[in-house]
Amino acid sequence: GRLYINILFTLNLKTGVVTHPREGDIILNQCYEDFSNHYCTAIMPAGVKKPKQKASVEGTVGKIATAIIARLRNNEYTTLHELKTDVAAALEDFNNRPFQKREGSRREVFEANERFTLRPLPAFPYEYAVWEYGRVIGSDFHVTYRTCKYSVPYRFVGKKVDLKITDSLIEVYCGHERISSHKLFPSYVRNKYDTYQEDIPERFQKTEWNEHNIREWAASIGKQTLTVIERIFKSYRTSEQGINPAMSVLKLSKKYSSERLETACTMALEHVCVPRYSHLKAILASGQDLEYKEKKKNENVSSPSGFVRGAAYYGGDDHAE
Repeated sequence: GRLYINILFTLNLKTGVVTHPREGDIILNQCYEDFSNHYCTAIMPAGVKKPKQKASVEGTVGKIATAIIARLRNNEYTTLHELKTDVAAALEDFNNRPFQKREGSRREVFEANERFTLRPLPAFPYEYAVWEYGRVIGSDFHVTYRTCKYSVPYRFVGKKVDLKITDSLIEVYCGHERISSHKLFPSYVRNKYDTYQEDIPERFQKTEWNEHNIREWAASIGKQTLTVIERIFKSYRTSEQGINPAMSVLKLSKKYSSERLETACTMALEHVCVPRYSHLKAILASGQDLEYKEKKKNENVSSPSGFVRGAAYYGGDDHAE
Protein backbone atom coordinates (compact mmCIF):
# COMPACT_ATOMS: atom_id res chain seq x y z
CA GLY A 1 0.00 0.00 0.00
CA ARG A 2 0.94 3.65 -0.10
CA LEU A 3 3.18 5.07 2.60
CA TYR A 4 3.78 8.47 4.14
CA ILE A 5 6.31 10.26 6.34
CA ASN A 6 6.06 13.04 8.91
CA ILE A 7 6.95 16.24 7.04
CA LEU A 8 7.92 19.66 8.37
CA PHE A 9 6.29 22.32 6.26
CA THR A 10 8.08 25.66 6.22
CA LEU A 11 5.28 27.65 4.58
CA ASN A 12 3.71 30.80 5.96
CA LEU A 13 0.78 31.25 3.57
CA LYS A 14 -2.05 33.50 4.74
CA THR A 15 -4.72 30.86 4.09
CA GLY A 16 -2.91 28.42 6.39
CA VAL A 17 -1.53 30.61 9.18
CA VAL A 18 -3.94 32.83 11.09
CA THR A 19 -1.35 34.63 13.23
CA HIS A 20 2.43 34.32 13.49
CA PRO A 21 3.55 36.64 16.31
CA ARG A 22 7.18 37.29 17.17
CA GLU A 23 6.44 35.84 20.60
CA GLY A 24 3.78 33.37 21.62
CA ASP A 25 1.98 30.53 19.88
CA ILE A 26 1.48 30.33 16.14
CA ILE A 27 -2.23 29.92 15.33
CA LEU A 28 -3.03 27.82 12.25
CA ASN A 29 -6.21 27.69 10.20
CA GLN A 30 -8.42 25.05 11.84
CA CYS A 31 -8.93 22.97 8.67
CA TYR A 32 -5.22 23.18 7.84
CA GLU A 33 -4.34 21.95 11.31
CA ASP A 34 -6.91 19.14 11.12
CA PHE A 35 -5.37 18.00 7.86
CA SER A 36 -1.90 17.84 9.42
CA ASN A 37 -3.19 15.98 12.49
CA HIS A 38 -4.98 13.43 10.32
CA TYR A 39 -1.73 12.56 8.53
CA CYS A 40 0.54 13.03 11.60
CA THR A 41 2.30 15.95 9.95
CA ALA A 42 4.02 18.77 11.81
CA ILE A 43 3.45 22.21 10.27
CA MET A 44 6.31 24.60 10.94
CA PRO A 45 5.67 28.00 9.34
CA ALA A 46 8.75 29.90 8.19
CA GLY A 47 9.74 32.96 10.18
CA VAL A 48 8.28 36.28 9.11
CA LYS A 49 10.61 38.04 6.64
CA LYS A 50 12.97 35.03 6.71
CA PRO A 51 13.13 34.03 3.00
CA LYS A 52 16.13 31.73 3.48
CA GLN A 53 14.03 29.43 5.69
CA LYS A 54 11.84 28.46 2.74
CA ALA A 55 14.39 28.45 -0.05
CA SER A 56 14.44 24.63 -0.26
CA VAL A 57 10.66 24.41 -0.58
CA GLU A 58 10.43 27.09 -3.25
CA GLY A 59 13.37 25.56 -5.11
CA THR A 60 11.65 22.17 -5.23
CA VAL A 61 8.46 23.80 -6.51
CA GLY A 62 10.45 25.38 -9.33
CA LYS A 63 12.07 22.06 -10.27
CA ILE A 64 8.67 20.30 -10.33
CA ALA A 65 7.23 23.05 -12.53
CA THR A 66 10.07 22.62 -15.00
CA ALA A 67 10.18 18.82 -14.98
CA ILE A 68 6.46 18.13 -15.16
CA ILE A 69 4.27 21.13 -15.89
CA ALA A 70 6.52 22.58 -18.57
CA ARG A 71 7.08 19.15 -20.09
CA LEU A 72 3.35 18.56 -20.53
CA ARG A 73 2.32 22.11 -21.40
CA ASN A 74 1.77 21.40 -25.11
CA ASN A 75 -0.19 18.18 -24.63
CA GLU A 76 -3.96 18.09 -24.98
CA TYR A 77 -6.06 15.91 -22.69
CA THR A 78 -9.72 14.97 -22.93
CA THR A 79 -9.96 12.98 -19.68
CA LEU A 80 -8.57 13.44 -16.18
CA HIS A 81 -7.29 9.86 -16.25
CA GLU A 82 -5.02 10.60 -19.21
CA LEU A 83 -3.62 13.68 -17.46
CA LYS A 84 -2.94 11.76 -14.24
CA THR A 85 -1.18 8.99 -16.16
CA ASP A 86 1.23 11.41 -17.88
CA VAL A 87 1.86 13.38 -14.66
CA ALA A 88 2.71 10.13 -12.82
CA ALA A 89 5.09 9.08 -15.60
CA ALA A 90 6.81 12.49 -15.62
CA LEU A 91 7.16 12.41 -11.81
CA GLU A 92 8.70 8.95 -11.95
CA ASP A 93 11.25 10.16 -14.51
CA PHE A 94 12.02 13.19 -12.33
CA ASN A 95 12.65 11.04 -9.25
CA ASN A 96 14.87 8.55 -11.15
CA ARG A 97 16.94 11.24 -12.90
CA PRO A 98 20.55 11.40 -11.54
CA PHE A 99 21.57 14.47 -9.56
CA GLN A 100 23.76 16.95 -11.43
CA LYS A 101 26.17 17.80 -8.58
CA ARG A 102 26.28 14.59 -6.56
CA GLU A 103 25.88 10.87 -6.96
CA GLY A 104 22.57 9.07 -6.94
CA SER A 105 18.99 10.23 -7.53
CA ARG A 106 15.98 11.21 -5.51
CA ARG A 107 14.70 7.63 -5.77
CA GLU A 108 17.96 6.21 -4.38
CA VAL A 109 17.99 8.70 -1.47
CA PHE A 110 14.40 7.78 -0.69
CA GLU A 111 15.09 4.04 -0.66
CA ALA A 112 18.27 4.40 1.41
CA ASN A 113 17.27 7.01 4.01
CA GLU A 114 13.51 7.57 4.10
CA ARG A 115 11.52 4.41 3.39
CA PHE A 116 12.23 2.81 6.78
CA THR A 117 10.70 5.81 8.58
CA LEU A 118 7.36 5.53 6.79
CA ARG A 119 4.05 4.49 8.32
CA PRO A 120 0.83 3.26 6.66
CA LEU A 121 -1.65 5.93 5.64
CA PRO A 122 -4.76 6.30 7.84
CA ALA A 123 -7.58 3.87 7.10
CA PHE A 124 -9.77 6.72 5.85
CA PRO A 125 -8.75 9.75 3.76
CA TYR A 126 -9.04 13.24 5.19
CA GLU A 127 -12.44 14.90 4.81
CA TYR A 128 -12.79 18.66 4.61
CA ALA A 129 -14.69 19.96 7.64
CA VAL A 130 -16.58 23.09 8.65
CA TRP A 131 -16.46 24.21 12.29
CA GLU A 132 -19.22 25.80 14.37
CA TYR A 133 -18.09 27.26 17.69
CA GLY A 134 -19.68 28.06 21.03
CA ARG A 135 -22.84 25.97 20.80
CA VAL A 136 -24.54 25.37 24.17
CA ILE A 137 -25.86 21.93 25.14
CA GLY A 138 -29.56 22.27 26.04
CA SER A 139 -31.33 20.70 28.99
CA ASP A 140 -32.48 17.89 26.68
CA PHE A 141 -28.76 16.91 26.33
CA HIS A 142 -28.78 17.63 22.59
CA VAL A 143 -26.92 20.13 20.43
CA THR A 144 -28.67 21.71 17.44
CA TYR A 145 -27.31 21.96 13.92
CA ARG A 146 -29.56 22.97 10.97
CA THR A 147 -32.70 22.44 13.10
CA CYS A 148 -31.75 18.80 13.80
CA LYS A 149 -30.57 17.65 17.22
CA TYR A 150 -27.73 15.31 18.20
CA SER A 151 -27.28 13.83 21.68
CA VAL A 152 -24.25 14.09 23.95
CA PRO A 153 -23.62 12.56 27.41
CA TYR A 154 -25.90 14.26 29.93
CA ARG A 155 -23.04 15.53 32.12
CA PHE A 156 -22.24 18.12 29.41
CA VAL A 157 -25.61 19.91 29.71
CA GLY A 158 -25.09 23.69 29.84
CA LYS A 159 -21.51 23.56 28.56
CA LYS A 160 -20.23 25.15 25.35
CA VAL A 161 -19.07 22.83 22.60
CA ASP A 162 -17.63 23.08 19.10
CA LEU A 163 -19.00 21.16 16.12
CA LYS A 164 -16.90 19.64 13.36
CA ILE A 165 -19.07 18.96 10.32
CA THR A 166 -18.00 16.93 7.29
CA ASP A 167 -20.09 15.66 4.38
CA SER A 168 -21.09 12.57 6.37
CA LEU A 169 -20.42 13.16 10.08
CA ILE A 170 -20.92 15.67 12.85
CA GLU A 171 -18.49 15.49 15.77
CA VAL A 172 -18.96 17.33 19.06
CA TYR A 173 -15.92 18.62 20.96
CA CYS A 174 -15.76 20.03 24.48
CA GLY A 175 -12.38 21.68 24.67
CA HIS A 176 -10.04 19.27 22.91
CA GLU A 177 -12.10 16.19 23.85
CA ARG A 178 -14.43 14.60 21.31
CA ILE A 179 -17.54 13.74 23.34
CA SER A 180 -19.89 12.48 20.61
CA SER A 181 -20.07 11.61 16.93
CA HIS A 182 -23.17 11.19 14.76
CA LYS A 183 -24.06 10.50 11.16
CA LEU A 184 -25.10 13.85 9.70
CA PHE A 185 -28.71 14.25 8.61
CA PRO A 186 -29.07 15.40 4.96
CA SER A 187 -29.64 19.14 4.54
CA TYR A 188 -33.29 18.62 3.54
CA VAL A 189 -34.16 16.84 6.81
CA ARG A 190 -35.57 19.13 9.50
CA ASN A 191 -36.42 18.83 13.21
CA LYS A 192 -35.10 15.27 13.59
CA TYR A 193 -33.34 13.79 16.63
CA ASP A 194 -30.40 11.40 16.68
CA THR A 195 -30.20 10.10 20.24
CA TYR A 196 -27.92 7.45 21.72
CA GLN A 197 -29.61 5.42 24.44
CA GLU A 198 -26.54 5.64 26.69
CA ASP A 199 -26.77 9.45 26.64
CA ILE A 200 -30.23 9.42 28.27
CA PRO A 201 -29.92 9.80 32.09
CA GLU A 202 -31.81 7.30 34.20
CA ARG A 203 -33.87 9.97 35.96
CA PHE A 204 -35.35 11.03 32.60
CA GLN A 205 -37.05 7.67 32.42
CA LYS A 206 -38.58 8.17 35.88
CA THR A 207 -39.99 11.61 35.25
CA GLU A 208 -43.34 12.54 36.79
CA TRP A 209 -44.81 13.11 33.36
CA ASN A 210 -44.57 10.35 30.80
CA GLU A 211 -46.22 9.51 27.51
CA HIS A 212 -49.03 7.53 29.13
CA ASN A 213 -50.35 10.20 31.52
CA ILE A 214 -49.83 12.95 28.94
CA ARG A 215 -52.05 11.01 26.52
CA GLU A 216 -54.65 10.66 29.28
CA TRP A 217 -54.64 14.42 29.83
CA ALA A 218 -55.02 15.03 26.10
CA ALA A 219 -57.90 12.56 25.85
CA SER A 220 -59.71 14.36 28.68
CA ILE A 221 -59.60 17.57 26.61
CA GLY A 222 -60.88 16.08 23.38
CA LYS A 223 -60.35 13.78 20.42
CA GLN A 224 -58.56 16.34 18.25
CA THR A 225 -56.18 17.31 21.05
CA LEU A 226 -55.33 13.64 21.55
CA THR A 227 -54.60 13.33 17.82
CA VAL A 228 -52.19 16.26 17.99
CA ILE A 229 -50.37 14.80 21.01
CA GLU A 230 -50.11 11.35 19.40
CA ARG A 231 -48.61 12.84 16.25
CA ILE A 232 -46.10 14.84 18.29
CA PHE A 233 -44.86 11.70 20.06
CA LYS A 234 -44.66 9.77 16.77
CA SER A 235 -42.43 12.49 15.29
CA TYR A 236 -39.65 11.73 17.80
CA ARG A 237 -37.38 8.75 18.18
CA THR A 238 -37.91 8.40 21.94
CA SER A 239 -40.92 9.31 24.05
CA GLU A 240 -38.74 11.49 26.34
CA GLN A 241 -38.08 13.84 23.45
CA GLY A 242 -41.81 14.38 22.94
CA ILE A 243 -42.66 15.20 26.56
CA ASN A 244 -41.74 18.91 26.51
CA PRO A 245 -43.38 19.69 23.12
CA ALA A 246 -46.53 17.81 24.17
CA MET A 247 -46.69 19.49 27.58
CA SER A 248 -46.30 22.95 26.03
CA VAL A 249 -49.37 22.23 23.89
CA LEU A 250 -51.50 20.93 26.77
CA LYS A 251 -50.61 23.86 29.03
CA LEU A 252 -52.41 26.13 26.56
CA SER A 253 -55.64 24.70 27.98
CA LYS A 254 -54.89 26.38 31.31
CA LYS A 255 -54.58 29.81 29.70
CA TYR A 256 -57.28 29.58 27.02
CA SER A 257 -59.53 26.74 28.32
CA SER A 258 -59.79 23.12 27.18
CA GLU A 259 -62.69 23.90 24.83
CA ARG A 260 -60.73 26.52 22.91
CA LEU A 261 -57.66 24.27 22.69
CA GLU A 262 -59.78 21.49 21.22
CA THR A 263 -61.16 23.88 18.61
CA ALA A 264 -57.66 25.17 17.80
CA CYS A 265 -56.42 21.58 17.34
CA THR A 266 -59.33 20.84 15.02
CA MET A 267 -58.52 23.92 12.97
CA ALA A 268 -54.77 23.27 12.89
CA LEU A 269 -55.15 19.64 11.79
CA GLU A 270 -56.88 20.83 8.61
CA HIS A 271 -53.65 22.58 7.53
CA VAL A 272 -50.68 21.01 9.38
CA CYS A 273 -49.78 17.33 9.71
CA VAL A 274 -48.15 17.74 13.13
CA PRO A 275 -49.37 20.93 14.82
CA ARG A 276 -47.08 22.27 17.52
CA TYR A 277 -47.16 24.91 20.21
CA SER A 278 -46.29 27.75 17.83
CA HIS A 279 -49.19 26.89 15.48
CA LEU A 280 -51.78 26.55 18.25
CA LYS A 281 -50.54 29.56 20.19
CA ALA A 282 -50.93 31.76 17.09
CA ILE A 283 -54.50 30.53 16.53
CA LEU A 284 -55.55 31.07 20.15
CA ALA A 285 -53.82 34.42 20.64
CA SER A 286 -55.46 35.89 17.53
CA GLY A 287 -58.90 34.42 18.30
CA GLN A 288 -59.03 32.46 15.07
CA ASP A 289 -60.48 29.50 16.95
CA LEU A 290 -63.49 31.59 18.03
CA GLU A 291 -64.13 32.73 14.46
CA TYR A 292 -63.72 29.16 13.24
CA LYS A 293 -66.19 27.82 15.79
CA GLU A 294 -68.78 30.52 14.96
CA LYS A 295 -68.40 29.83 11.24
CA LYS A 296 -68.98 26.11 11.74
CA LYS A 297 -72.03 26.83 13.88
CA ASN A 298 -73.56 29.06 11.18
CA GLU A 299 -72.88 26.46 8.51
CA ASN A 300 -74.77 23.82 10.52
CA VAL A 301 -77.76 26.13 11.04
CA SER A 302 -78.03 27.23 7.41
CA SER A 303 -77.68 23.72 5.94
CA PRO A 304 -81.11 21.95 6.08
CA SER A 305 -81.15 18.21 6.13
CA GLY A 306 -84.00 18.02 3.49
CA PHE A 307 -87.50 19.24 2.55
CA VAL A 308 -90.74 17.61 3.87
CA ARG A 309 -93.62 18.57 1.57
CA GLY A 310 -96.26 16.20 2.91
CA ALA A 311 -99.05 14.31 1.11
CA ALA A 312 -100.95 17.51 0.22
CA TYR A 313 -98.14 18.59 -2.10
CA TYR A 314 -98.59 15.46 -4.17
CA GLY A 315 -102.38 15.56 -4.18
CA GLY A 316 -102.85 12.79 -1.63
CA ASP A 317 -105.40 12.40 1.15
CA ASP A 318 -108.23 14.98 0.82
CA HIS A 319 -106.55 16.73 -2.09
CA ALA A 320 -106.74 13.85 -4.53
CA GLU A 321 -108.18 14.86 -7.86
